[in-house]
Amino acid sequence: MLGKMMHKPLTISSLIEHAGRYHGNTTVTSVETSGEVVHSNWGEIEANARKLSAALKRLGIKAGERCGTIAWNNRRHLEIYFGVSGGGMICHTINPRLKPEQLIYIINHAEDQVLFIDATFVPAAGKLKEHLKTLKHIVLMGPRDEAAAEAVPGILFYDELLAAEGDDNSWPDLDENTPSSLCYTSGTTGNPKGVQYTHRTTVLHSMGGNQPDGLAISARDTVMAVVPMFHVNAWGVPYIAAAVGAKLVLPGPHLDGESLVKLIDGERVTLALGVPTIWMGLLQALEKTGSKAESLKRTVVGGSALPTVMIPTFRDKYGVELIHAWGMTETSPLGTLNNLLQKHDNLSVEEKGKIREGQGRPPYGVELRIVDEAGKRLPEDGETQGELQIRGHWIIDTYFGHDTSALTMDGWFDTGDVATIDADGYMIIRDRSKDIIKSGGEWISTVELEDIAMSHPKVAQAAAIAARHPKWDERPVVIAVRSDESLTEEELLAHYEGKVASWQIPDRVVFTDDLPLGGTGKVLKNKLRESFGDILLDA
Repeated sequence: MLGKMMHKPLTISSLIEHAGRYHGNTTVTSVETSGEVVHSNWGEIEANARKLSAALKRLGIKAGERCGTIAWNNRRHLEIYFGVSGGGMICHTINPRLKPEQLIYIINHAEDQVLFIDATFVPAAGKLKEHLKTLKHIVLMGPRDEAAAEAVPGILFYDELLAAEGDDNSWPDLDENTPSSLCYTSGTTGNPKGVQYTHRTTVLHSMGGNQPDGLAISARDTVMAVVPMFHVNAWGVPYIAAAVGAKLVLPGPHLDGESLVKLIDGERVTLALGVPTIWMGLLQALEKTGSKAESLKRTVVGGSALPTVMIPTFRDKYGVELIHAWGMTETSPLGTLNNLLQKHDNLSVEEKGKIREGQGRPPYGVELRIVDEAGKRLPEDGETQGELQIRGHWIIDTYFGHDTSALTMDGWFDTGDVATIDADGYMIIRDRSKDIIKSGGEWISTVELEDIAMSHPKVAQAAAIAARHPKWDERPVVIAVRSDESLTEEELLAHYEGKVASWQIPDRVVFTDDLPLGGTGKVLKNKLRESFGDILLDA
């Protein structure tokens, strides 16, 4: 044998071990359900995660069994992330904003043995408990609470479980292909589907997604994960922050703009990550409070297309670089991130901003392509639109509990998005295939129509849908929330002139008090189509 390299399995416990050993004193800030701000550090998080792993084994939870969480972004949830997966069990994060029947379906489908809950969800747990077939234990994430004990008979208390364990627990040796965590899709159509990640895919996602042209998080950063920990593992931020030893800020249940401004200024946050609705609220709060968010250097926006007007607002008013990203539950989630290339250095600020409007380029570890309806690969010229497909080291193969592959015959995952890709790999989502408007045989992008509406100073939120039409099959209708009640339908329709072809201008504008949002902050277009899909026929 001429030589051999050491082999170490890629495990989630190795991430938290590194953080505990080499960044043990680095702060982890947690906003509790009570509103109290608590400061811990990576050393304490790692020690508590090991204790939790041992406590679960003492409760009889076996390797490979699922442990659910219904919780906000806080310190104990972070310990559960590492303690469950690092102990060989599977951390199943559950979206608390789903309907009760969906929660029951997900917990039963996953066959959860343990359910960790924040105090907010004690009443819900009491009502759901009798419907949960496999559940052995409900654990309140906190100290003993007599009111909770009365509301949920037999409930256990997180702090007591950990207090019963010593400090001499060690992480088990695991195969890197061991399942580590489980997330379910939002289930806007049909039942949610489970996506099960492994230790290997999670660690590779942490490394691949944190390249200098990726999230680029370092030990010098203070990172605030506003994206919920129940949504695709908070985009992998808890794992990446542990891997590099960054200061981590977990904002708890209060994600309104003023609460976030207070945290950004108080904790000196340098990077924050969340969906567009969060950043719209933040901009309003900055204006109201007068804060300049001086520590904040970058925000990463994903989950849905951002209103492009946000880019110059963050840049010119607050000196914050806004980075567009794209991914989904099935992609762990990072699929693309929009950072510039060297050849863009000499472009004007406006030209750079225009590039930044798209979803960006794939990091090492994933590949993209666009295809037509027959599956034929389409040219990547920045103009041709097609069905977006992806493959790579952290992309789904088969949904949890399903027998058949989720991939195409040649091994790609069809995302359900319609996109363009240019010669440099920059991808732009033009629409969801189920949302795009097909008018007289031509496609109209709802994303583009929404962006134009949002660029009007009197519009707070907007969504475009396909409404049925007797001649053209479908025509665009915009549903908007006004920030100024003086805005009229005629004024907003006139705002489209010269920005899109005349035949793409919406037929109607409907004003409403709010838009229906799903558990991850996305507009529920299916609900809008139910309400307004026949508005042109009615007319």
